[in-house]
Amino acid sequence: MKQILAIIKPYLAEKVIEAISSDGVEQVIIREVKGYGRQKNYLESYSENEYSLAFVPKVEISVWVEDDHVDTVVDKIVKVSRTGRLGDGKIMVLPAVAPLL
Repeated sequence: MKQILAIIKPYLAEKVIEAISSDGVEQVIIREVKGYGRQKNYLESYSENEYSLAFVPKVEISVWVEDDHVDTVVDKIVKVSRTGRLGDGKIMVLPAVAPLL
């Protein structure tokens, strides 16, 4: 079993969940996170002034799947969440830790 961590733009989270829901997904956890990558930061307009925000809002989706479904799930996440612009996010595949029960 593997854990897939996908850090994506918040407005794409529901589309990703819909895309992967039929692919042997055992469990999903979604968290709101903030961070930055190559884009470093972005400018936000507020009261006609621009100010820099150090971190960009993202959503982290943690998915647990059997080994034979990993490639399919990752491919679907990439297909749905890739916009081709900076800040699309990251995907990591990790070995799942056995439960303590």
